[in-house]
Amino acid sequence: MTEMDVTINSSNPQALLERKPTSPRAKRMRNFALYLRRNPSLITGTILLLLIAIFVIIGAAVTQPEDARPLAFRPSQAPSAEHWLGTDRLGKDILAVMVEGTPQTIRIGLIAGAIGVAIGTILAFFSGYYGGIFDTVVRSTVDILRTIPALIVLVIIAISVPGEMSVEMMALIIAALSWLGPTRVLRSQVLVIRQQNYVELARFTGMSGPEIIVREMMPNLAPFIVATFVSAVSGAVLASIGLEALGLGPFEANTLGMTIYWNIWYASLINGWWWWWAPPIIIILMLFVGLFLVSQGLDEWANPRLRKSV
Repeated sequence: MTEMDVTINSSNPQALLERKPTSPRAKRMRNFALYLRRNPSLITGTILLLLIAIFVIIGAAVTQPEDARPLAFRPSQAPSAEHWLGTDRLGKDILAVMVEGTPQTIRIGLIAGAIGVAIGTILAFFSGYYGGIFDTVVRSTVDILRTIPALIVLVIIAISVPGEMSVEMMALIIAALSWLGPTRVLRSQVLVIRQQNYVELARFTGMSGPEIIVREMMPNLAPFIVATFVSAVSGAVLASIGLEALGLGPFEANTLGMTIYWNIWYASLINGWWWWWAPPIIIILMLFVGLFLVSQGLDEWANPRLRKSV
């Protein structure tokens, strides 16, 4: 082998890197990194939600479930080395209450949001694709129900439920109206894409309506469905806090909304027990801002007009 055969031009390593073919996986990772760089709201929202998760994990490691039960400690103690966030008027350790109640509140939002988006997706796709009488009934029902204040309807449903309220029951009550928004939003998108060429081509190939909906239309609207789900979770959490603050929530649970209710009942703001009302307010703000920023950050992914390369 001659010296020319083994000589490598090392004076321009960047050129060698540029000549190296890029694998599909590396290209996807690069596009994803670029997507995150131009979406600071998505990163910020994700960080806020991760901070809540870290708080719950660390709090669970230093507290016991029994600490969140009434009369576990002396009531109305200010924050100290023994009780990092103090105790409430009921004798509960507030840190333990937050650790237990935050996941419960998020679970209500996830259950209600998932049910609402599932029902809304089915109604939106079938009414938007087939049209006709079914579409008229769905559209009219959504428009009529959206004119009625949702909180009033939820209050009527909540006071009509027999037996003791639970976290799961609260989620089902909120899910009774959580499908209205997803149905309206997704139906408008279905009306647009049903006229696309690939949908017309699928009809010509003999695919049935349900096959076209499941195999052609749903995958193209998957990003939009995810963004709608995030918004539905945020709305469900807000509705649950509103109902619980009115005293219609699960009294045996330590959700954020029930913590707000007990603060109102015992007038913690007037009595100067700031360590009782401040933690749930801070967590609620972080949760809503985080979900809002994540929803905003998903706009480019969900909206074809804004999408560049993901």
